[in-house]
Amino acid sequence: MRIANRIKKTFRRKLAAMLVAGMMTFSVGVTDVDAAEIVNITLDETIQRALENNRSIKESIANRQEAFWSLSEARRQANPQLTWSFSAARRGGIYYGGTGNAFSNTGSISMPIYQGGRLKEGRRSARYALSAADLSLENTMQTVRLQSTIYYFNVLQYRNLIEVYEESVLTLEEHLRNVSAQFRVGTVAKVDVLESQVELANAQQNLVNIQRQYDVAVAELNNYIGLPADTIIRPQDTLTYQRYDMKLGNCTAFALENRADAAMADYAVKRAESAKNSAKAGWRPSVSAGISKEIDTSNMFSHKTSDQWRAGVSASWNIFDGGITRAQVNQADAALIKAQEEAAAIREQIQLEVQSYYLQLHAAEKNIGTTHASVALAEENYKIAQVRYAAGVGTNLDVMDASRKLTEARSNYFTALYNYNTARASLERYMGVPVEIDVVRYVESEQEGKKADQSREDAALTTEAAAVPKAEEVAPVVMIDFETDSPSPSENVEREKAFQ
Repeated sequence: MRIANRIKKTFRRKLAAMLVAGMMTFSVGVTDVDAAEIVNITLDETIQRALENNRSIKESIANRQEAFWSLSEARRQANPQLTWSFSAARRGGIYYGGTGNAFSNTGSISMPIYQGGRLKEGRRSARYALSAADLSLENTMQTVRLQSTIYYFNVLQYRNLIEVYEESVLTLEEHLRNVSAQFRVGTVAKVDVLESQVELANAQQNLVNIQRQYDVAVAELNNYIGLPADTIIRPQDTLTYQRYDMKLGNCTAFALENRADAAMADYAVKRAESAKNSAKAGWRPSVSAGISKEIDTSNMFSHKTSDQWRAGVSASWNIFDGGITRAQVNQADAALIKAQEEAAAIREQIQLEVQSYYLQLHAAEKNIGTTHASVALAEENYKIAQVRYAAGVGTNLDVMDASRKLTEARSNYFTALYNYNTARASLERYMGVPVEIDVVRYVESEQEGKKADQSREDAALTTEAAAVPKAEEVAPVVMIDFETDSPSPSENVEREKAFQ
């Protein structure tokens, strides 16, 4: 009997979809559907595709490469430099005793010994810049993970709403049949039929609008994760509720310690400190060593007219530069204060963001309970309105009003589930839950003086370290199994397959 009822329900849903398809551009030729690729995809697969294809991540990778080679350049500033120069000229006059050719070859090796700390600070600043680029990449990946999650949840939300409005259409169709039958036997007025027809048309229009929004949500998801725009997405997940018991203080503390942009701000402060120390190098002497050899000839490779070499150390000290160094130091000091204030502002913003999404999460959690109860009340109210109308003590408007309230209650329930899941994903993003590297371990490794690649390896996430902070308790999943023909969210996947 249950199997027969399910087959009957499936047939009614298909029939409703076919009727609605005749009023909108939702109907697609069989060849078009067959031509489009159908992709069964989970949330984890969605995130992985986004991480692989997102252009912002590719830009961040290029920025890291740029910072890597800037560090390489800074390190090579202290290396010896070998130069060679050649000149050829025609000369003459009393000094040279006539005219002739003059060729010169000069080779030199030079190496800085001491530059007042400028080279050291340059290397340090470049290393901080590379660390900031590493963390910027992680920050971008966290943002991409959140955005792809939201796009995926949008598809789930509109899929749920389609089911709600399809159920509303089926309910109103059934009611219209009943009213029409009563009108034919003369027990109700014509106005009841007209009102029911208008209400059904409005419900069909709402269904069309929701289906259009579903198509847009699918297109946005396809675009973001790098799939062709006409790809047919079949999400394999449902929106569910699991209690999140992390306290606000714990969430904030985790965010301040793990947010990549907070660590990036700290590196900006360190770079500003390094720039200030580099500016102070103008007050100190600079020392370099060099070896050079010069050979002059009258022919290209023979008849030397001069052969000399020199080796030694040279030092210079700009004792008074008119106050230029002092101005540069003051400028760097102001930049340092600015970086410190920006770092403090970022931490304040982090606390605000965590608190905001934490409050959104718990507000949505309360709404789930409220809307869950209101669905049952709305279903009961609709049944009573139907019975009263059939008994002649209620009006047709009462039935349609109860139907609208039932549709609204179901929509509100799924919206609350959607808001809860998106708020939770946002909270975890703004807490700095890592994607690829653990920020704390990366900073510790960098402070130990390890190279950037080694720091990334030390901070790379393992299965155990991919740390979403654990909630104190996880509640069972809360779902609604509507008492009427509408399926529960747990039947989403099966029902969608039936429509294909």
